[in-house]
Amino acid sequence: MINKRTANTIVEYHLNRHQPEKPQLAIHDLNDYITKHKGHTTKPHIHSYFQVIWFKQGKGKHFIDFDEHNVLDNTILFVAKNQVHYFDDNTNYQGILLHFNENFIVEKDNETDFFLKSNLFNNPYNQPLCTLKKPTANIFDEYITQIKREFNTPDIFGKEELLKSYLKAFLIQIQRVKQACEQTEKQTSAAPDDKKVQLIKFINLINENYTKGLSVSEYAKLLFISSRTLSDLTNLQLNKTPSQMIQERIVLEAQRLLLYSELNVNQIGYRLGFDDPSYFVKYFKKHTNLSPLGFRKSVS
Repeated sequence: MINKRTANTIVEYHLNRHQPEKPQLAIHDLNDYITKHKGHTTKPHIHSYFQVIWFKQGKGKHFIDFDEHNVLDNTILFVAKNQVHYFDDNTNYQGILLHFNENFIVEKDNETDFFLKSNLFNNPYNQPLCTLKKPTANIFDEYITQIKREFNTPDIFGKEELLKSYLKAFLIQIQRVKQACEQTEKQTSAAPDDKKVQLIKFINLINENYTKGLSVSEYAKLLFISSRTLSDLTNLQLNKTPSQMIQERIVLEAQRLLLYSELNVNQIGYRLGFDDPSYFVKYFKKHTNLSPLGFRKSVS
Protein backbone atom coordinates (compact mmCIF):
# COMPACT_ATOMS: atom_id res chain seq x y z
CA MET A 1 0.00 0.00 0.00
CA ILE A 2 2.45 2.68 1.22
CA ASN A 3 6.17 2.41 0.60
CA LYS A 4 8.62 2.75 3.45
CA ARG A 5 9.62 6.27 4.30
CA THR A 6 12.48 7.54 2.20
CA ALA A 7 15.83 8.12 3.82
CA ASN A 8 15.94 11.71 2.59
CA THR A 9 13.47 14.46 1.87
CA ILE A 10 11.17 13.44 -0.95
CA VAL A 11 12.35 14.40 -4.44
CA GLU A 12 10.53 17.20 -6.26
CA TYR A 13 10.65 17.38 -10.06
CA HIS A 14 10.21 20.47 -12.21
CA LEU A 15 9.44 21.19 -15.85
CA ASN A 16 11.78 23.87 -17.24
CA ARG A 17 11.55 25.83 -14.02
CA HIS A 18 12.74 29.45 -14.38
CA GLN A 19 13.14 28.86 -18.14
CA PRO A 20 10.12 30.55 -19.71
CA GLU A 21 11.72 30.40 -23.14
CA LYS A 22 11.50 26.59 -23.09
CA PRO A 23 8.29 24.58 -23.60
CA GLN A 24 6.01 24.47 -20.57
CA LEU A 25 4.56 21.24 -21.93
CA ALA A 26 6.14 17.80 -22.38
CA ILE A 27 4.74 14.61 -23.91
CA HIS A 28 6.26 11.15 -23.40
CA ASP A 29 5.64 7.57 -24.38
CA LEU A 30 4.60 5.95 -21.09
CA ASN A 31 6.52 2.70 -21.55
CA ASP A 32 9.71 4.48 -22.59
CA TYR A 33 9.43 6.88 -19.67
CA ILE A 34 8.86 4.17 -17.05
CA THR A 35 11.68 2.04 -18.45
CA LYS A 36 14.11 4.96 -18.52
CA HIS A 37 13.21 6.32 -15.07
CA LYS A 38 12.22 3.13 -13.26
CA GLY A 39 14.43 3.88 -10.26
CA HIS A 40 12.56 7.15 -9.74
CA THR A 41 8.98 6.48 -10.86
CA THR A 42 8.42 3.71 -8.28
CA LYS A 43 9.54 5.93 -5.40
CA PRO A 44 7.21 8.52 -3.86
CA HIS A 45 7.84 11.92 -5.44
CA ILE A 46 6.13 15.21 -6.20
CA HIS A 47 6.02 17.62 -9.15
CA SER A 48 5.65 21.36 -9.41
CA TYR A 49 3.64 20.71 -12.60
CA PHE A 50 0.44 18.86 -13.55
CA GLN A 51 0.56 15.35 -14.96
CA VAL A 52 -1.93 13.37 -17.06
CA ILE A 53 -1.19 9.64 -17.29
CA TRP A 54 -3.08 7.71 -19.96
CA PHE A 55 -2.67 3.98 -19.36
CA LYS A 56 -3.77 2.69 -22.78
CA GLN A 57 -2.84 -0.89 -21.96
CA GLY A 58 -1.84 -2.59 -18.72
CA LYS A 59 -3.25 -3.46 -15.35
CA GLY A 60 -1.84 -2.59 -11.94
CA LYS A 61 -1.89 0.01 -9.19
CA HIS A 62 -1.03 3.67 -8.93
CA PHE A 63 -0.57 5.52 -5.65
CA ILE A 64 -1.53 9.13 -4.97
CA ASP A 65 -0.98 10.46 -1.48
CA PHE A 66 -2.40 7.69 0.72
CA ASP A 67 -4.81 6.16 -1.76
CA GLU A 68 -4.32 3.15 -4.02
CA HIS A 69 -6.00 3.30 -7.43
CA ASN A 70 -6.65 0.39 -9.77
CA VAL A 71 -5.27 0.83 -13.27
CA LEU A 72 -7.07 -0.84 -16.18
CA ASP A 73 -6.84 -0.49 -19.96
CA ASN A 74 -7.65 3.07 -21.05
CA THR A 75 -7.51 4.57 -17.58
CA ILE A 76 -6.64 8.28 -17.49
CA LEU A 77 -5.25 9.51 -14.20
CA PHE A 78 -4.68 13.11 -13.06
CA VAL A 79 -1.89 14.12 -10.69
CA ALA A 80 -1.88 17.68 -9.35
CA LYS A 81 1.24 19.58 -8.50
CA ASN A 82 2.55 18.83 -4.98
CA GLN A 83 0.70 15.52 -4.73
CA VAL A 84 2.85 12.59 -3.61
CA HIS A 85 2.53 9.75 -6.10
CA TYR A 86 4.36 6.78 -7.57
CA PHE A 87 3.98 3.90 -10.02
CA ASP A 88 3.96 0.21 -9.16
CA ASP A 89 6.67 -2.16 -10.48
CA ASN A 90 4.83 -2.99 -13.72
CA THR A 91 6.94 -1.97 -16.73
CA ASN A 92 4.51 -3.28 -19.34
CA TYR A 93 2.21 -0.26 -19.42
CA GLN A 94 1.55 1.30 -22.81
CA GLY A 95 0.30 4.86 -23.00
CA ILE A 96 1.02 8.56 -22.88
CA LEU A 97 2.36 10.99 -20.27
CA LEU A 98 1.54 14.69 -20.46
CA HIS A 99 3.36 17.19 -18.23
CA PHE A 100 2.52 20.88 -18.17
CA ASN A 101 2.97 23.84 -15.88
CA GLU A 102 -0.05 25.64 -14.48
CA ASN A 103 0.50 28.83 -16.45
CA PHE A 104 0.43 26.84 -19.68
CA ILE A 105 -3.23 25.93 -19.27
CA VAL A 106 -4.57 28.64 -16.92
CA GLU A 107 -3.98 32.10 -18.32
CA LYS A 108 -7.34 33.76 -17.97
CA ASP A 109 -9.67 34.26 -15.06
CA ASN A 110 -12.49 32.34 -16.70
CA GLU A 111 -14.69 29.50 -15.50
CA THR A 112 -13.43 26.90 -17.99
CA ASP A 113 -9.74 27.32 -17.11
CA PHE A 114 -10.52 27.38 -13.41
CA PHE A 115 -12.76 24.33 -13.60
CA LEU A 116 -10.21 22.27 -15.55
CA LYS A 117 -7.42 23.07 -13.11
CA SER A 118 -9.39 22.77 -9.91
CA ASN A 119 -11.86 19.99 -10.66
CA LEU A 120 -9.72 17.55 -12.65
CA PHE A 121 -6.59 17.98 -10.56
CA ASN A 122 -7.21 19.64 -7.22
CA ASN A 123 -10.50 18.18 -6.02
CA PRO A 124 -9.82 15.60 -3.26
CA TYR A 125 -13.51 14.63 -3.21
CA ASN A 126 -13.50 13.35 -6.80
CA GLN A 127 -11.78 10.24 -8.08
CA PRO A 128 -8.57 11.41 -9.86
CA LEU A 129 -9.21 9.11 -12.80
CA CYS A 130 -11.67 8.01 -15.45
CA THR A 131 -11.86 5.05 -17.83
CA LEU A 132 -12.45 5.54 -21.55
CA LYS A 133 -14.50 3.31 -23.80
CA LYS A 134 -12.80 2.37 -27.05
CA PRO A 135 -14.67 4.76 -29.41
CA THR A 136 -13.88 7.67 -27.07
CA ALA A 137 -10.25 6.55 -26.75
CA ASN A 138 -9.93 6.73 -30.54
CA ILE A 139 -11.08 10.35 -30.48
CA PHE A 140 -8.63 11.15 -27.69
CA ASP A 141 -5.86 9.61 -29.78
CA GLU A 142 -6.53 12.23 -32.43
CA TYR A 143 -5.84 15.01 -29.91
CA ILE A 144 -2.59 13.34 -28.85
CA THR A 145 -1.54 13.03 -32.49
CA GLN A 146 -2.18 16.76 -32.99
CA ILE A 147 -0.19 17.64 -29.86
CA LYS A 148 2.74 15.44 -30.91
CA ARG A 149 2.75 16.80 -34.44
CA GLU A 150 2.75 20.41 -33.31
CA PHE A 151 5.23 19.76 -30.50
CA ASN A 152 7.73 18.29 -32.96
CA THR A 153 7.48 21.09 -35.53
CA PRO A 154 10.13 23.83 -35.59
CA ASP A 155 9.42 26.98 -33.62
CA ILE A 156 7.08 28.75 -35.99
CA PHE A 157 4.32 31.30 -35.71
CA GLY A 158 1.57 30.35 -33.25
CA LYS A 159 3.10 27.04 -32.14
CA GLU A 160 2.60 27.62 -28.42
CA GLU A 161 -0.95 28.88 -28.90
CA LEU A 162 -1.89 25.79 -30.91
CA LEU A 163 -0.37 23.49 -28.29
CA LYS A 164 -2.37 25.25 -25.57
CA SER A 165 -5.54 24.92 -27.65
CA TYR A 166 -5.01 21.21 -28.31
CA LEU A 167 -4.21 20.51 -24.67
CA LYS A 168 -7.23 22.45 -23.45
CA ALA A 169 -9.50 20.66 -25.93
CA PHE A 170 -8.11 17.32 -24.74
CA LEU A 171 -8.79 18.22 -21.09
CA ILE A 172 -12.27 19.54 -21.85
CA GLN A 173 -13.15 16.24 -23.52
CA ILE A 174 -11.82 14.35 -20.49
CA GLN A 175 -13.91 16.55 -18.20
CA ARG A 176 -17.02 15.75 -20.26
CA VAL A 177 -16.36 12.00 -20.03
CA LYS A 178 -15.68 12.25 -16.31
CA GLN A 179 -18.86 14.21 -15.68
CA ALA A 180 -20.89 11.71 -17.70
CA CYS A 181 -19.52 8.89 -15.53
CA GLU A 182 -20.33 10.80 -12.37
CA GLN A 183 -23.83 11.51 -13.66
CA THR A 184 -24.43 7.80 -14.28
CA GLU A 185 -23.05 6.74 -10.90
CA LYS A 186 -24.61 9.46 -8.75
CA GLN A 187 -27.58 10.50 -10.88
CA THR A 188 -26.49 14.12 -10.69
CA SER A 189 -26.29 16.82 -13.30
CA ALA A 190 -23.27 16.51 -15.57
CA ALA A 191 -23.01 20.27 -15.99
CA PRO A 192 -20.78 22.32 -13.67
CA ASP A 193 -23.59 24.29 -12.07
CA ASP A 194 -23.08 27.28 -9.77
CA LYS A 195 -23.00 25.17 -6.61
CA LYS A 196 -20.30 22.85 -7.99
CA VAL A 197 -18.20 25.80 -9.12
CA GLN A 198 -18.60 27.48 -5.72
CA LEU A 199 -17.59 24.29 -3.92
CA ILE A 200 -14.48 23.98 -6.09
CA LYS A 201 -13.62 27.61 -5.33
CA PHE A 202 -13.83 26.79 -1.62
CA ILE A 203 -11.57 23.75 -2.06
CA ASN A 204 -9.14 25.92 -3.99
CA LEU A 205 -9.14 28.53 -1.23
CA ILE A 206 -8.41 25.85 1.35
CA ASN A 207 -5.42 24.67 -0.70
CA GLU A 208 -4.11 28.24 -0.81
CA ASN A 209 -4.75 29.17 2.83
CA TYR A 210 -4.84 26.07 5.05
CA THR A 211 -1.66 27.07 6.92
CA LYS A 212 -3.04 30.51 7.82
CA GLY A 213 -5.59 29.42 10.41
CA LEU A 214 -8.53 31.11 8.68
CA SER A 215 -11.96 30.59 10.22
CA VAL A 216 -15.00 29.36 8.33
CA SER A 217 -16.42 32.88 8.38
CA GLU A 218 -13.21 34.24 6.84
CA TYR A 219 -13.39 31.67 4.03
CA ALA A 220 -17.05 32.60 3.51
CA LYS A 221 -16.09 36.27 3.16
CA LEU A 222 -13.52 35.36 0.51
CA LEU A 223 -16.34 33.64 -1.38
CA PHE A 224 -18.70 36.59 -0.82
CA ILE A 225 -21.27 34.38 0.92
CA SER A 226 -22.41 33.85 4.50
CA SER A 227 -21.05 31.12 6.77
CA ARG A 228 -24.49 29.53 6.76
CA THR A 229 -24.57 29.42 2.96
CA LEU A 230 -21.10 27.86 2.92
CA SER A 231 -22.16 25.23 5.47
CA ASP A 232 -25.30 24.43 3.49
CA LEU A 233 -23.21 24.11 0.33
CA THR A 234 -20.66 21.64 1.74
CA ASN A 235 -23.31 19.60 3.53
CA LEU A 236 -25.41 19.34 0.39
CA GLN A 237 -22.53 18.49 -1.95
CA LEU A 238 -20.30 16.37 0.31
CA ASN A 239 -22.15 15.77 3.58
CA LYS A 240 -19.27 17.52 5.35
CA THR A 241 -18.91 20.75 7.28
CA PRO A 242 -16.50 23.46 6.09
CA SER A 243 -14.45 22.85 9.25
CA GLN A 244 -14.07 19.16 8.40
CA MET A 245 -12.78 20.03 4.95
CA ILE A 246 -10.20 22.45 6.37
CA GLN A 247 -9.13 19.89 8.97
CA GLU A 248 -8.76 17.16 6.35
CA ARG A 249 -6.43 19.33 4.27
CA ILE A 250 -4.23 20.16 7.27
CA VAL A 251 -4.04 16.50 8.31
CA LEU A 252 -3.21 15.40 4.75
CA GLU A 253 -0.27 17.80 4.60
CA ALA A 254 0.87 16.72 8.06
CA GLN A 255 0.81 13.08 6.93
CA ARG A 256 2.79 13.93 3.80
CA LEU A 257 5.46 15.73 5.81
CA LEU A 258 5.63 13.04 8.49
CA LEU A 259 6.05 10.29 5.92
CA TYR A 260 8.13 11.95 3.24
CA SER A 261 10.29 14.55 4.98
CA GLU A 262 12.97 14.61 7.65
CA LEU A 263 11.29 17.48 9.55
CA ASN A 264 10.66 16.82 13.22
CA VAL A 265 7.18 17.11 14.72
CA ASN A 266 7.74 20.65 16.02
CA GLN A 267 8.98 21.84 12.60
CA ILE A 268 5.97 20.29 10.88
CA GLY A 269 3.62 21.96 13.35
CA TYR A 270 5.20 25.36 12.71
CA ARG A 271 5.07 24.84 8.94
CA LEU A 272 1.34 24.11 9.17
CA GLY A 273 0.68 27.29 11.14
CA PHE A 274 0.61 25.93 14.70
CA ASP A 275 2.35 28.27 17.16
CA ASP A 276 2.23 25.64 19.90
CA PRO A 277 3.75 22.26 18.92
CA SER A 278 1.87 20.49 21.68
CA TYR A 279 -1.42 21.69 20.21
CA PHE A 280 -0.40 20.32 16.82
CA VAL A 281 0.20 16.91 18.43
CA LYS A 282 -3.25 17.00 20.06
CA TYR A 283 -4.86 18.19 16.80
CA PHE A 284 -3.27 15.41 14.76
CA LYS A 285 -4.17 12.74 17.29
CA LYS A 286 -7.77 13.96 17.50
CA HIS A 287 -8.23 13.53 13.75
CA THR A 288 -6.22 10.35 13.14
CA ASN A 289 -6.24 8.52 16.51
CA LEU A 290 -2.45 8.44 16.29
CA SER A 291 0.23 10.80 17.53
CA PRO A 292 2.44 12.28 14.79
CA LEU A 293 5.34 10.05 15.85
CA GLY A 294 2.98 7.08 16.09
CA PHE A 295 1.84 7.71 12.51
CA ARG A 296 5.44 8.05 11.31
CA LYS A 297 6.43 4.76 12.96
CA SER A 298 3.34 2.93 11.72
CA VAL A 299 4.31 3.39 8.09
CA SER A 300 8.09 3.21 8.38
